[in-house]
Order: sequence, then structure tokens, then C-alpha cells
Amino acid sequence: MAQALLTGTKLRIVYQVGLDDEGKPVMKAKTFNNVKRDATVDQLWLAAEAIFNLSADTLSNVEKIDSSDLMKF
Repeated sequence: MAQALLTGTKLRIVYQVGLDDEGKPVMKAKTFNNVKRDATVDQLWLAAEAIFNLSADTLSNVEKIDSSDLMKF
């Protein structure tokens, strides 16, 4: 049987910073490493919201990225 061992969590905030020449959105992302593994979704959202409020850009989405090592026993 295989198991996954959580090795890290990242928080990624994606902004729309403007439009290109064709009118399509231009996106920019900021990734924060070393997020506490036991942080709740509500805590991550509050952190992202606090960071986003410092920006004049439009928030597109917030992502929680978990990394795991897969092991077979």
C-alpha cells in the first residue's frame, strides 16, 4: 500500500495587472513558501486577503499548493 507524506505547503496569489494589446488579461503571481502545514483554509485566505489589500491590482485567485513524497510500504 502506498502513502503520501506531506513535505511542504505554498500559498500562491494570482493578480490581474492589466490588459495586453489584444485586450486579454495579463496575470502575475506571487508564491509564498514555507507556509505552516497545519494552516487552515480560512487562515490562508485571511493571509492572502491581507497581502492582496496592499496591491492596487485585481485579485484573480488564491491557491494552496501541497507537495508530498509518495512511499510504498
